[in-house]
This record gives sequence, C-alpha cells and structure tokens, in this order.
Amino acid sequence: MESRAKSMGHAIHPILIVFPLGLLATSVIFDILYLITDRTGFQISAAYTIGAGIIGGLVAAVFGLIDWSAIPRGTRAKRVGAAHGLGNVVVLLLFAVSWLLRRSEENWDPNALALICSFAGIILAGVTGWLGGELVERLGVSVTDGAGVNAPSSLSRRSAGRPGTRGA
Repeated sequence: MESRAKSMGHAIHPILIVFPLGLLATSVIFDILYLITDRTGFQISAAYTIGAGIIGGLVAAVFGLIDWSAIPRGTRAKRVGAAHGLGNVVVLLLFAVSWLLRRSEENWDPNALALICSFAGIILAGVTGWLGGELVERLGVSVTDGAGVNAPSSLSRRSAGRPGTRGA
C-alpha cells in the first residue's frame, strides 16, 4: 500500500519522524546529564529540545494521519496504525506536560514529575516506534507496490506501480 503523502517518490511521514524522535531522546540524555552533573546548561537544553521535538512531532503526525486514513478498515494494519498514532499522541502529551512543569521553574529546572513524564515518554516512543516499524516492515504500509530488491529508483518513471518488481 502506497503512502498518500509523498515527496520525490518517498512517504513524508517516515522522513519527518526522525527529527522529533531524535530531539525528544536527546532531551532525556540532557536530563540524565543534568542529574549526574547538576550543571544548569543541561536542563535548559533539555527544555528547548523538548519544545522543538513537540513541534516536529505535530508536523509528522499530520502526514501520519493522512497515511493512516488510506489504510483499509477492518485490517490489522488499521488497528496497529491506530495504536501507533494514539501512542504517539500520548508521547507528545507526556513531553508537553514535562515542558510545562519545567517552564514554571527558574532556569527550566525539572522537578520529579517532569522527569518521570519525559522518561515515560521516551519508553513509550520506543514502543510506538516498533509499531511504526511493524506497519512498514511487516505490513507493507507506505511501501509502493513496485517495491523489491531490484526495483528502479523512486525518481524514475519506471518505478510508479511497476508490477512484478516485488522481491521474493
């Protein structure tokens, strides 16, 4: 099943998710470094990367919703996609709560609840990332019907829906 939202032959959603996922994971690393060193720069960096990660996650979610809407109803892919999307909404909400709790403190100092929200958010992001991988790798969502080990470039005219190119 092909993605509905594409750029230069590739689905947009998987291209965009690397940014929020990387930013949110980096914020957790900054939190851990802050807890180890008690250096103020790490907590401020964590807050800024959370903010950027939330914005990136919202942008990626738009394209994920477009792709999810194209999945046929009553399929396992539709159910896995719903769990993936709803789980990522919870991830963004957890990080948003963490960000808001930090915002009220001097120098973006995270309290225990802010840290718990971030740590729970990144763990859940690992689960939802696996679900996204299940959609693409196992269920073929957002993979062109012409995919295969010898498929032509997605930029060539021959690649669009070319039958018989799916790898064995």
